[in-house]
Formats: sequence, structure tokens, C-alpha cells
Amino acid sequence: MALIGLVRVSTDKQNVDRQHDALDPICVKVFEEKVSGKLAVDERPGLSAALDYLRDGDMLTVQEVDRLGRDTLTGLVTLAELFERNISVKVLEGVGAGEHTEMNLLLELSLVLASERRRDIVKKTKDGLAAARSRGRIGGRRPVMTEALTIQAAALRDRGFTIRQIQPHLRIAEGKNKGKNPSVGAISQALRGYDETKEGVK
Repeated sequence: MALIGLVRVSTDKQNVDRQHDALDPICVKVFEEKVSGKLAVDERPGLSAALDYLRDGDMLTVQEVDRLGRDTLTGLVTLAELFERNISVKVLEGVGAGEHTEMNLLLELSLVLASERRRDIVKKTKDGLAAARSRGRIGGRRPVMTEALTIQAAALRDRGFTIRQIQPHLRIAEGKNKGKNPSVGAISQALRGYDETKEGVK
């Protein structure tokens, strides 16, 4: 049995060192992805690559269970799919720590707690931005997906491209990541916003 690691953060600017520090010493190979944990398994390049690499008896290993899914529902769906493929999961830290071959109460509880923790962080961030705006300061990062990139992504999607197929065709035009491809998560989020805007116009 070999431990195969998965490191996930949602954006390019988030640090992955803590996860690598936990996984690199014990895993024969560690896959990394910088995408939203809300995406389906087949839209997550790191997780998909890890699944292709895993052999019978190997164990997918994460530092905490929420690396498999950003919210409770996504995490449960991802775990259910892994267990259906007879892939066991090892969680190093948190309420769900341990080795798992099927869904259980500890895993469900750990996903619920992680989702609640994230909601609390999001709320505090929004409150902080609102307070800054009330004082005349504008917070938050400039979005990577500009209007032009979003329109290009939507056009490719309308031609039948998946988000992972769209990604290589897009290039960030300015800023620290100039010349790089936007993350799958950024493209997905931009397209959701684009669709919501179109719905509002109808």
C-alpha cells in the first residue's frame, strides 16, 4: 500500500507549504491543485491526476478532509465517488483524522465543521470590506478574469469546451500573474457570474 497525497488551495496566492510539510515525508507522490473545492472531481486536475495514479490498495491522503471539498455537500459527493471506486482515504488532522474506506459520522461531522468555519471566515471578510467601504476605502483583489477573458471563456464553452479545455486558451494580461493561465476555479466563478448577469437581463 502506498500513500498518495493531495494538496489543494482555492487560488494561486494561497500558500501550500503547510500541506506539503505534512504530506511530502509520508507520501510516495503528492499532487497539487489550485482550484475551488466546489468543482466536480473531473474538473479538478490535481485530484483527477491522483486518481489516475492510484493503484489497487493505495490510499489517497490529505492533511484535512476539507481539502477534498470546500463545503459539506461537495465533500460528501467527492468522498462517495472515491469510495465507490474502492479508493480509501487517509486524513491526517482534524475531527476526521484516520483511515477510511466508507462514509462515516466522523467524516460527515468534520466536513460540517469545516464548512461552518469557512462561512465564518467569509462573513468576517465581507464585514471587513463593508466597514472599509463605509470609510471610503475599497478592499479586495482585482479579479483575474477580466470582462474580455470571461467573454472569451463563454464563447469557448458555447462551442463545447470544458473548463479544463478552456484554461490553456486564456492568458492573464496584467498584474503579478501576467502571461499565466487563470485557474480553473477563477474561470468557473467568472462564468457563473456571467450566466447570472445574462439571466438578470432577460
